[in-house]
Amino acid sequence: PVGEGKKPPSPLKPHLAIPTTSGTGSEATTVAVLDIPDLKVKTGISHRYLRATQAIVDPDLVRSLGPEVTSSTGLDVVCHAAESFLSKPFDSRARPDSPDDRPPYQGSNPVADVWSAKALEFGGRYLRRAVADRDDVEARGYMMLAATMAGVGFGSAGVHIPHSCAYPIASVKHEYQPAGYPDDHPFVPHGHSVIVTAPAAFRFTYDAMPERHHQVAELLAGEPLTDPGPDTLPDLLRELMKDIDAPRGVAEFGYTEDDVPVLVDGALKQQRLLAVAPKEVDEDDLRHIITASMTNW
Repeated sequence: PVGEGKKPPSPLKPHLAIPTTSGTGSEATTVAVLDIPDLKVKTGISHRYLRATQAIVDPDLVRSLGPEVTSSTGLDVVCHAAESFLSKPFDSRARPDSPDDRPPYQGSNPVADVWSAKALEFGGRYLRRAVADRDDVEARGYMMLAATMAGVGFGSAGVHIPHSCAYPIASVKHEYQPAGYPDDHPFVPHGHSVIVTAPAAFRFTYDAMPERHHQVAELLAGEPLTDPGPDTLPDLLRELMKDIDAPRGVAEFGYTEDDVPVLVDGALKQQRLLAVAPKEVDEDDLRHIITASMTNW
């Protein structure tokens, strides 16, 4: 784990959240992200006191976003929803002694599933359109809604392997200059750091809950699928990545296989996230996932 895990001593001042991208869903979660480039540390901070007092979610605020930012933030929505839906069932974990001891991320549950499923449906239907045409008001509106819905879903259920890998991918090296973003400093956009390992991660988790992986694939595809299998969801994600010009893999950010050990070490530190993965994840598993994600096609 990163840090000492101390709780805030008291409630924070009122917090009005106004998202200007359709991605993080922060307006609906108890999570903030801490990035310290000098220490090569990026991690999430989570406590119920961090939840916004009110949120203003207005798609007009994202109409100026270019295709690259729309692509990255939209892929974050898709991963939030998929990881949430494919997390360890909430009732498979030990009941805490007190509600105050309950972790922010509970694992998949009937309430989170509703929000995550709808976010997946909207992501599959509208993300390509939003990237292709910034003036597609309908697509922009539904992606904004999907971001908030996914936030409600994963804010309860949690995210796991792709987000665990994303933190070191975004923090170990600072050489990548993404197109469509301000060029005053290099960085890896969050949604792109998440999506590059998602195909391999969901191929790994498939055998823990095949039917739920099939459900995610059908929600993204927007139609019933004939004879879905372990590669169906990874293939659909790769198709989506190609269609909206996402990076092909971890290697595009300047990493080589020599960097895999440090990336694995960084991902292993995210036990808060890995705890809700649908199956146990060890060092060798993460090494395989990250290596397989160097190039997705």
